[in-house]
Amino acid sequence: MYHPKLQHFEERLKKLFDEVDHYIEDKYGDPFPLHPSRPSRGQTANPQADGLFDVGAAFTAGFGSHLGRGYLIDITMVTLEEVEEGVRRQIYRDAAAKVQELLPVHFPERHLEVRQEGNHFKIQGDFGLGEL
Repeated sequence: MYHPKLQHFEERLKKLFDEVDHYIEDKYGDPFPLHPSRPSRGQTANPQADGLFDVGAAFTAGFGSHLGRGYLIDITMVTLEEVEEGVRRQIYRDAAAKVQELLPVHFPERHLEVRQEGNHFKIQGDFGLGEL
């Protein structure tokens, strides 16, 4: 069971990632064919469940990381087509930049930032829930 403040935080984070999903769908969605079993964009109520991209984040405690804890940004392309590594890296960079742009919009009361560690991008900063 999650604490209500954590649920609220993650609901806001989900809205941010839905915006990022739409952004990269608009920018990169056309050149790649959608996996045959995947609903086309806009066919479900959840942008993670349709279209070419599944964009989200997973919390990590940061063990073994130089940056420590945070939310790892995760982007899955749902296509059978092989995507060149350079294109894939550019999609990740653009998505991470969009996340950085949207963090102060969705979380104006927190200091959050996107940082890169190796091939991964992570949201870090103030994850405090206040008085529990």
